[in-house]
Amino acid sequence: MLPGGNEGHNENTCKGERAVKIVVIGELNVDVIISGTDLIPEWNREKLIDSFDIVLGSSSAITACALAGIGADVQFVSMVGEDDFGRFCVKELERMQVHTGHVIRNPEVKTGVTLSFSTPSDRGLLTYPGSIPLLKPQDIPEQVFEHAEHVHFGSYFLQDGMRPHWEALFARLRSQGITTSFDTGWDVHGEWHREGIDRLLPHTDLFIPSEEEIMHIYQTANVEEAGRKLPTGANTVAVKCGSMGAMLLTPGGSPEMVPSFSVTPVDTTGAGDAFNAGLIYAYRSGLRGREMVRFANASGAISTQGIGGTGSLPSASKIEDFLISV
Repeated sequence: MLPGGNEGHNENTCKGERAVKIVVIGELNVDVIISGTDLIPEWNREKLIDSFDIVLGSSSAITACALAGIGADVQFVSMVGEDDFGRFCVKELERMQVHTGHVIRNPEVKTGVTLSFSTPSDRGLLTYPGSIPLLKPQDIPEQVFEHAEHVHFGSYFLQDGMRPHWEALFARLRSQGITTSFDTGWDVHGEWHREGIDRLLPHTDLFIPSEEEIMHIYQTANVEEAGRKLPTGANTVAVKCGSMGAMLLTPGGSPEMVPSFSVTPVDTTGAGDAFNAGLIYAYRSGLRGREMVRFANASGAISTQGIGGTGSLPSASKIEDFLISV
């Protein structure tokens, strides 16, 4: 159960309680989800698939929607094209109670698109970047941070315009008492930017990579070894290990695997982003260690019960009921 006082503005809100205020800075794109059991294309052959959906994509956006679903007051900062996909992204964020007043509509670019090939056990992605890498520091209005308690971003490797600037931004935010977090996503260029990440980690309260991502960043064969290579000053690291659960790495502590919950997934798209939201919300609500990660695991498990990253959004009540039932 969560400590009281941070329930949100949706159906989870209790009278007199206040929503934690979170700013998410990130990419926006649509996900075109192709679902089935055999999705590997073959040249000069045609295959039939089980389903086809167009939904809101992007790690940052799905995390923002899940945070709003759990009960946070979320401001989103991003850029889209002035096109149908861009309008769709903004409308979907607003439908899920995420504030979009700081989303720039740029008529000179196309909104990004990700093709997601989703099977019951995993997924593969193909992305057209479009507007995804274009956000820059000058696009982020200072007033968005005036009441913020936490700032998160996703897709470290895709946000080219922001990548050189996160260190200075996070250092300033933490000096103002604002907590911070980020998720890396996959590096499509294979560069992994260890030096930049190492400089950023001392200014980051929650670092939330996947197992494969952290092993590539630190060139190791396992998560435990990667944990030993974290820079001095790194804070809490929660490594997403898929169906196994998540491994918690904390300064001065031993690595701790927190097992996942047994569910039959409909679609795993966005499960890691819902995990991010659960971890952030639990952290801001006062949970730490194993209980914080169990809350995040439950959030991720709930998200797998619908199509797309926002097809089955978690809420605080859903997560707490889920944790009681397991």
